Order: sequence, then C-alpha cells, then structure tokens
Amino acid sequence: MKFFRYFLVGGVAAAVDIGWFFLFAKLAGFNYLAVAPIGFVLATGVNYQLSVRYVFRSGVRFSRGREITLVYVISAVGLLMNQAVLYGLVDQLGAELMLAKFTATATVFFWNYFARNNYLFAPRARANR
Repeated sequence: MKFFRYFLVGGVAAAVDIGWFFLFAKLAGFNYLAVAPIGFVLATGVNYQLSVRYVFRSGVRFSRGREITLVYVISAVGLLMNQAVLYGLVDQLGAELMLAKFTATATVFFWNYFARNNYLFAPRARANR
C-alpha cells in the first residue's frame, strides 16, 4: 500500500518535472540538460511535501531540517542519474527528447523510493539492518 501511495505522489511530482521540461526544453528550445535540474528540484519539493503527508511519517529518524536536507541529498543522486540517462539517450543514442525524459523519470523513481523507504523514513532499527 505504501508503494502504491508513493507511486501516486511520484506521479504528481513527475507531472511537475515533466511539465517544466516540456515547456522549457521541448517547446521553448532551451538546453535540456540545463532545464532538467530546475524541474527536478521543483518536483523534489512537491514530492517531499506530499510524501510526508500521505506516504511516510516525518521525524521518525531525523529532525525536520535534517530530513529535508537528506531528501535533497538523495535527490541529488537521483538528479545525477536523471542527467546521465537523458544525456545517454539523447546525445549518445539519438532518442526523442520526451521519450528520454520519461525513461529518466521512471529510472529515478525507483531510486527515490528505495532510498526514502529504506533509509530516510525507516525507523532506526530497520535502517541499521
């Protein structure tokens, strides 16, 4: 059930990220590797707010300030993955821009869920296993 709720929350955050990307990279023609991080950061904020409301219990392991910092650290790894997938698909393989973005978003979704569920929001005993 938690994964399903995270999937819905992730869908909303992905809509923010992909919508930003579509507007500025696809329609306006800005460099996709410059546009992607901005949408990713916006989506991370949306994801965190919805996740602590509907999916995870905030403050289980860390103070709210540290928790938010760790969300962005986890997301930084996700952003690196996002950029690598985009670059590999678009520049190296010649994939269509939006197909590459959807693929990158799906790839990073699993990293984000795993890291948040098993480390960030996991009770201390479970996180130390």
